[in-house]
Amino acid sequence: MPNLPSQIVASASLIGRRMLLRHRRLASPAARCFTTTEGHRPTMVHKRSIDILHDPWFNKGTAFSMTERDRLDLRGLLPTNVMSSEQQIERFMVDLKRLEVQARDGPLDPNALAKWRILNRLHDRNETMYYKVLIANIKEYAPIVYTPTVGLVCQNYGGLFRRPRGMYFSAEDRGEMMSMVYNWPAEQVDMIVVTDGSRILGLGDLGVQGIAIAIGKLDLYVAAAGINPQRVLPVMIDVGTNNEKLLEDPIYLGLQQHRLDGDEYIAVIDEFMEAVFTRWPNVVVQFEDFQSKWAFKLLQRYRNSYRMFNDDVQGTAGVALAGLLGAVRAQGRPMIDFPKMKIVVAGAGSAGIGVLNAARKTMARMLGNNETAFDSASSQFWVVDAKGLITEERENIDPEARPFGRKVKEVHRQGLREGASLVEVVREVKPDVLLGLSAVGGLFSKEVLEAMKWSTSTRPAVFAMSNPTKNAECTPEEAFSIIGENVIFASGSPFKDVDLGNGHIGHCNQGNNMYLFPGIGLGTLLSGSRIVSDGMLQAAAECLAGYMTEEEVLRGVIYPSISSIRDITKEVATAVIKEAIEEDLAEGYRDMDARELRKLSQEAIEEFVQNNMWSPDYPCLVFKDN
Repeated sequence: MPNLPSQIVASASLIGRRMLLRHRRLASPAARCFTTTEGHRPTMVHKRSIDILHDPWFNKGTAFSMTERDRLDLRGLLPTNVMSSEQQIERFMVDLKRLEVQARDGPLDPNALAKWRILNRLHDRNETMYYKVLIANIKEYAPIVYTPTVGLVCQNYGGLFRRPRGMYFSAEDRGEMMSMVYNWPAEQVDMIVVTDGSRILGLGDLGVQGIAIAIGKLDLYVAAAGINPQRVLPVMIDVGTNNEKLLEDPIYLGLQQHRLDGDEYIAVIDEFMEAVFTRWPNVVVQFEDFQSKWAFKLLQRYRNSYRMFNDDVQGTAGVALAGLLGAVRAQGRPMIDFPKMKIVVAGAGSAGIGVLNAARKTMARMLGNNETAFDSASSQFWVVDAKGLITEERENIDPEARPFGRKVKEVHRQGLREGASLVEVVREVKPDVLLGLSAVGGLFSKEVLEAMKWSTSTRPAVFAMSNPTKNAECTPEEAFSIIGENVIFASGSPFKDVDLGNGHIGHCNQGNNMYLFPGIGLGTLLSGSRIVSDGMLQAAAECLAGYMTEEEVLRGVIYPSISSIRDITKEVATAVIKEAIEEDLAEGYRDMDARELRKLSQEAIEEFVQNNMWSPDYPCLVFKDN
């Protein structure tokens, strides 16, 4: 075997060990539930009677036992029959399936939005049952509470708003945020998702209506990572909107003024961060859907002093990186061939640059992690934005994109130029991977996909990663019909697999951020690390890349099923904790201090993670008078 850089050997070995451990667990007949000991303790409540039934955190509906009904003055307020949670779910699902067909607000209200309304009403009255339904049917309902339906919810939030959920900090609250955070009733908050609504998915500036994306993300933190729903907080920072339609809308819920900018904008975010970390010093904050202009600046401003990360920049990058590594495996090549991959990237926004940086770092690490390695890695990418191919000749180039500008002499030798079109670039480069993060639906036209047929790879990969569905660069049907059945396809939003005939299936892999952000958040929380390091993010991506078996990736399956999300999150969180320990960042969590955490084996860390994942079980309620 040739002498390889130690980083490559370590990385390959790590992925191999994770895969082996996973298959040992799958083969084991013993399966642990995700219930914490905390969930079995009686819960003291300071309300009873009708007040309990109106509180979604404690309401059990018809599942209250007769003893609890007597203890909490509920006798006579509910139908006589006591139902189990399983019976409740069965009744709800029958109702949901019926209402899916009948609940319409007219021709513009599609079925997905009707489902969201029904689920949201359940969320409003009984949180435990809501999360039971979501966890049990996560593959079906994740696209409802998250992308793509959440985009439609954000666009229509003014008419959908019924019950406040989360907190709103506005430009008019400057100087008041430190006291405002104490208006939130929870003494402990573990996870915050915050947005300013400036770039919701690929839909642009939706202002205060973007709060729905924070709510949806936190639903997935609860369902996938087992974060206690009483310890999550969706946040909207309302600094105005530049959406003229919203500025003129008489029922718009937010500030009807143009967005703050410059130092004024930074001052608002600074005050918010100081306030939440003063009250909840152990909270993890995820930044979500900030426009590219601010996404990188805020990430660099806070990442070394607060427990925070930006999912659009770092989460998307990790999921895409895991897919790229999976594509290498699917092509029957060793992982160390990743630095040889030719990758054309369409899109140079925050998500696109985030993926480029993560992939370049991984390639450079495999090549020795020195300046030469970084230069070599950078040469594997061709970046195309709205103005065409980015080269050193580009005027007013974004500083984040500058490292990926192609050298002029080099592109001329390839028959290309500054501003060359996407189809020209694909035709001349013949890339192994065409990666779309442009938010331009249909960008991968018939001409572009036909050019991919000339890829030098035996199994070219097409990643149409933009959300929501209408912004996907192409559909799986288009990719498989034009390029052929050997193409590896991934998308950001869910699509159905394609029947290729003769018993062959074209697999549509959803490169969903949901695979990583719950595990990154949970792992950071349980490790007690004060920052989210690049190493922790890299460990998460490599864990996901190693989750699939060799047989699966050779069939073109590079991402696992969403139905396995609890197990995936547990493994990703374990990898994040291990990396935090190795980097000496871990400070421990609750009764598990840093010293004890360092003593744990891989299996013990997994058990630690599992035991700290909340499960939606009805607690025994006991009234306590104030």
